[in-house]
Amino acid sequence: MTNIDTAEAYINAVQSGDQAALGNLLSPQIVWHQPGGNRFSGIKNGMTELGPMLGAMMEVSGGTFAITDVHRYLANGDLVAIEIEFAGEREGASLSQPGIDLMRIVDGKIVEVWLFSSNQQQEDAFWGL
Repeated sequence: MTNIDTAEAYINAVQSGDQAALGNLLSPQIVWHQPGGNRFSGIKNGMTELGPMLGAMMEVSGGTFAITDVHRYLANGDLVAIEIEFAGEREGASLSQPGIDLMRIVDGKIVEVWLFSSNQQQEDAFWGL
């Protein structure tokens, strides 16, 4: 399996809600860099920090937060950049924008993720403090 295959499997698991597949792709010691200045921003170390954050994001968005489109995957060694679009709704607020997910993949496991939003101010306003 190439690193792009791993990244594609990650996107498929996220989009289908396949928690078992997602769990098999993410390292238990994953380092997750959540951008911005909102309630979810900051570095999450390991699944014990990442899992609750992802669950809370789904709760806040009423299950609507999603990767809505993927345009391309680009690889450079153990790094894969994914050009995506993501969206969500909550309490009359909406979020829809392009972004980049950059992941470091080692031995078929995603060990580190950096997320980039095209409009961080909009995303911060959507998630709130």
